[in-house]
Amino acid sequence: MSIERTRQTVDAYLDDLLSFGDFARHLTDDVVVTFMGTDRVIKGREAARTTITFVHQQAFRSRIAATTILYGEANAMLEAQFKGTHIAEFEGIPASQRQVDVPYAVAYDLRGDRISALRLYFPLELLMRQIADASVPAAVVRA
Repeated sequence: MSIERTRQTVDAYLDDLLSFGDFARHLTDDVVVTFMGTDRVIKGREAARTTITFVHQQAFRSRIAATTILYGEANAMLEAQFKGTHIAEFEGIPASQRQVDVPYAVAYDLRGDRISALRLYFPLELLMRQIADASVPAAVVRA
């Protein structure tokens, strides 16, 4: 696979994800989504669609701001900000209507013209603090 084909595939996935379109069409049937640093692993296109949709559209009204995207021959990396409003129960915390702003990264593996793995480096503890504790600012201070 060429770097250009990787770019086209990942960009199409991100365009669909950010516009709340059919992003799952860019995933393999056996895609694996792993939340790195946790025991959370989601397997299969429908399970991935359900999880991603829940986080981006149901638990949060989210906006993703991509800051950096790197492309390889069969992989890519995204650095972004997860911004939004906590609108429904998440991890046992009822909707708080609090604003969140969490930096994260995703590593993508591709097989053919589909994404076969997503490894999310997402500081869940920061997100949880932002929705559970009003004293934690949504804006992330960067060193």
